[in-house]
Amino acid sequence: MECRTKLVVLMHPHEVKHVKANTGRLAALSFEDAEILVGVDFDGHARLRELLSDAAFVPMLLYPGEGSRNLSEGGLSPEDLGGRRLLVILLDATWPLARKMLRLSPSLQALPRLMFTPRERSRWVIKRQPHELCLSTLEAVHELMAALDSAGLDRYERPGQLLAAFEAVQALQVARAADPLSPGYRRNPGRARSVREAFESGRTAEIRPKSRGLFYKDPARKEP
Repeated sequence: MECRTKLVVLMHPHEVKHVKANTGRLAALSFEDAEILVGVDFDGHARLRELLSDAAFVPMLLYPGEGSRNLSEGGLSPEDLGGRRLLVILLDATWPLARKMLRLSPSLQALPRLMFTPRERSRWVIKRQPHELCLSTLEAVHELMAALDSAGLDRYERPGQLLAAFEAVQALQVARAADPLSPGYRRNPGRARSVREAFESGRTAEIRPKSRGLFYKDPARKEP
């Protein structure tokens, strides 16, 4: 999709190496002018410095909390941009890792912040969010674009596209977990069945807090 807003996803290396259902990458691939930058300390990242110093952009960090401009409450208007493009930076990591990324990057701390009020709870059914208002990166991008559209700051062409992709990703993983011929995973048939049933009914699966999720990598399998 095309959009006026430039999206930059700052992805923690853990998301690249270990997370099988990384929604930040899927969200970035859905927009023509979106970028993914991988790292932890972004103060020394040349590409991010280039973007932040570009006079064509108004850079803002998508991060909720006190002092953040709430798009859902008219916190940002076209006049605030002065004819420039909005550059939205998103942290793609778990909340603890995202806080670490922010702590190690004073240039990110100095940015004005943007937020929205979620209209719906997370659609994750194979993972449990730490809080009912927490969203995956893909869902956050969807809510962000919908809020920008409502505020007259952008045009969200196909609002169903991201959510359809999100559902397809989860359906694929549920199918992989239930398939005994699918390589690379150790199976827990009862657990896979309960998550599949939860997915089909729209409920959130009950996953043990210490678990990384539905899937367990087989340590005997050698990665290329």
